[in-house]
Amino acid sequence: MTTDPKAARPLGELERVVMEQLWAADAALTVREVHERLSLTRELAYTTVMTVLDRLAKKKLTERERDGKAWRYRAAAPRADLAADLMRDALDQAGDRREALVRFVGQVSTEEAALLREALSRLEALDG
Repeated sequence: MTTDPKAARPLGELERVVMEQLWAADAALTVREVHERLSLTRELAYTTVMTVLDRLAKKKLTERERDGKAWRYRAAAPRADLAADLMRDALDQAGDRREALVRFVGQVSTEEAALLREALSRLEALDG
């Protein structure tokens, strides 16, 4: 995904719940559709949802297209791409990348460690 540096910052709580709606949708959603979905579990003003979607578009985390007078929004990339960008950004800010990686690996589950080994093996096979 490699987005704008602003986009690599962690999402705020409301940005995250809006992105969850977009990731879960089969098609692009209007502000009204996102608002209706979020209204099932929380009270939010329509204009708040509109502002959040606009902000996410400016961060290049969403893509939008005109549909009559409304905009339709979709996530610009899968959730995993955003997570990878956030992890890379955290490493860039860590100072000692090696120490940060060692501490991270020390906190992963056995299953996650196996996934990391598998991913590293695939990368080595591509390089070799």
